[in-house]
Amino acid sequence: MASVVFYFQVHQPHRLRRYSVFDTDPFYFEDEKNGAICRKVAEKCYRPATSLILDLVRRHGGNFRVSYAITGTVLDQFEKYCPDVIDLFVQLAETGCCEFVGETYFHSLSFLYSREEFEEQVEMHTKKIQHLFGQTPRVFRNTELIYSNELAHKLAAMRSADGAPRFLGALCEGVDRHLGYRSPNYVYTPPAYDPVFREGREKPFGLLLKNYQLSDDIAFRFSNRGWNEWPLSAEKFAEWVHQINGNGYICNLFMDYETFGEHQWADTGIFQFLDKLPEAVFDVAKKSDGTTENHFITPTEAFTHFDSVGEYDVPEYISWADTERDLTAWRGNAMQWNALEEIFRLEKTVKDRFIEAKGSGDQKRVEAATYLLEDWRKLTTSDHFYYMCTKFWADGDVHKYFSPYDSPYDGYINFMNVLDNVRTRATTV
Repeated sequence: MASVVFYFQVHQPHRLRRYSVFDTDPFYFEDEKNGAICRKVAEKCYRPATSLILDLVRRHGGNFRVSYAITGTVLDQFEKYCPDVIDLFVQLAETGCCEFVGETYFHSLSFLYSREEFEEQVEMHTKKIQHLFGQTPRVFRNTELIYSNELAHKLAAMRSADGAPRFLGALCEGVDRHLGYRSPNYVYTPPAYDPVFREGREKPFGLLLKNYQLSDDIAFRFSNRGWNEWPLSAEKFAEWVHQINGNGYICNLFMDYETFGEHQWADTGIFQFLDKLPEAVFDVAKKSDGTTENHFITPTEAFTHFDSVGEYDVPEYISWADTERDLTAWRGNAMQWNALEEIFRLEKTVKDRFIEAKGSGDQKRVEAATYLLEDWRKLTTSDHFYYMCTKFWADGDVHKYFSPYDSPYDGYINFMNVLDNVRTRATTV
């Protein structure tokens, strides 16, 4: 039996406009371009992919299930530029076959710099998901699958208002140097932690590890004509999934949603592949009575149905980015370190101004402080620091693909110009 956990990350940042040292206005974000990109990706990916997945759920009578982590930044843009995409996700939520995973609202690196801001963004995201889709996330996925034992312990200790554990578990990368000889195709737990974190739990806090080889076959290699497995059919991929039997029972396929139609264009056959995949996964394990041993489940179902087979010990931070699977995509050079330190150094000042404004009773001041806090939070989005990466070769090509700047240095200078204006506003609100 193979239980497939199909998880998608959906995210678009608020990209900055070109902002020079001579600019003094508080309008940092290139709304026209952000709207154009959001509408373009909606046309190429979000509408066709979500419509297809909705059809697959209905076609397979609920046996096909998916999960999403949708950031607050992209939800805000959907509401502004293409609200019909929200409607498609609402329809998916109503099927009962779609789980929405917890995130930081602004897809930020806040856990690394401010636990207070991290908790606030998690709460903001939870309320957004509850409001739009009627679900309360029970599983967490940190920005870019950034993870360590420390994050697991924090998440395991978080409680809902009624005192119950907030999260059943988390999603993270299955990194070879931490797995060793073991397979990512099981449920794991973080190393033993304070017994207080087990209170109210039927099972220990769980971990689902991305099977990066199979995930990347779809996300990165699907259209590569130089790949010795090209072209990749749904039937061939289903055989690979089925082969995990005997070396696991969960196949965690984690990838960017933009894989479908944006990173892998429609003319590659990616939508036809997705259309045939569930049936191929079912058919490869079909029994004589017509039933199948393979099925699709959500992360919550995985944690509920399966027990942990052991500990996944991750003392330092990992992610799903680049070949190193570490944090160097965002903290690999002095520019990134400086930008991150400076943006989070402003947190206390910005929040103090917000609290003072609310206590003043001055509505205009409250509005100004609210916009200041929102702008500051948009600047914590990880993409801004990803654009400053100076890696070369294959990883560098990926960074260049996503960056709106001519060079990482341009990205750094532009960001710091904006940050300088935010700093000025924080002293005058």
